[in-house]
Amino acid sequence: MSLMDTPAGVAAARQESASSAVAWGPVIAGALAAGAVTLILLLLGSGLGLSVVSPWSSQGSSAATFAVGAAVWLIVVQWLSSALGGYLTGRLRTKWVNVHDDEVYFRDTAHGFLAWALATLFLVGVLGTALTSIAGSGVQAASTVASGAALGATAGAAGKGQSAQGDSDAMGYFVDALFRPANPATLNAQGPQGAAAATGEATRILLSGAATGGISADDKAYLAQLIAARTGLSQADAEARMNAVLQRVADAGTKAKEAADTARKAGLTMALVAAMSLFIGAFIAAVAAVLGGRERDEKEASLIVR
Repeated sequence: MSLMDTPAGVAAARQESASSAVAWGPVIAGALAAGAVTLILLLLGSGLGLSVVSPWSSQGSSAATFAVGAAVWLIVVQWLSSALGGYLTGRLRTKWVNVHDDEVYFRDTAHGFLAWALATLFLVGVLGTALTSIAGSGVQAASTVASGAALGATAGAAGKGQSAQGDSDAMGYFVDALFRPANPATLNAQGPQGAAAATGEATRILLSGAATGGISADDKAYLAQLIAARTGLSQADAEARMNAVLQRVADAGTKAKEAADTARKAGLTMALVAAMSLFIGAFIAAVAAVLGGRERDEKEASLIVR
């Protein structure tokens, strides 16, 4: 029969306790222990990770293997630190007298959860920058590819003039379209200034095509004439060189999008794994606190019996 079922227990239960049900000392101690173990294991994991990574493509683990290993290690770190912090919280708290067994179970569970929450907030404060970088890497990579071409076109055009002329230089492509010579070969007669003008025009055409998703037929025809005039190639050879370069530009854009998509998926996976690991870590900390508190009460009861 529980103490709460006795007349003395019923009489004691009618009086509200002046002390708080939360023992912050054990909670803080468990949180500090969990945070310290987490930092130690993270440093150990970093060392092990660096030992299997090699700058040579034929050596070391692949990126996928390394990512999976890192995710598994983060889960192990979270669970081990949560178990230790919760167990210490339960073992270090004082014995609650005149409290029903169910209430003791709830309090131990709450203390383990509080220790886990405090340790998590502490680690977020210490490692906040790194966690934010990991969580947002996929979004940043995707947005970079989506807007990089347009920003690059603006920056490339603005770099030709002073900062006060940035807005007008961003329209350089359209200005070029207004004043294109009927025969691009006339640019050669202008010496270095003509060569610079031809290079600038070609650059703006390529940047505009990257920003809009393609180069128009008129721009391609003019670009081929510009190449032929500057290099001395025939019109057919100039068009072939132009098409080869444009294909390389398209391939580079495709690879950039694939890399951004891979980074986005990796960031999403890491975020989901981290969230699930934290939820399980909270459960482990609560259960460990219950086990620690129960073991503490049992040992104290055995000493009283002796």
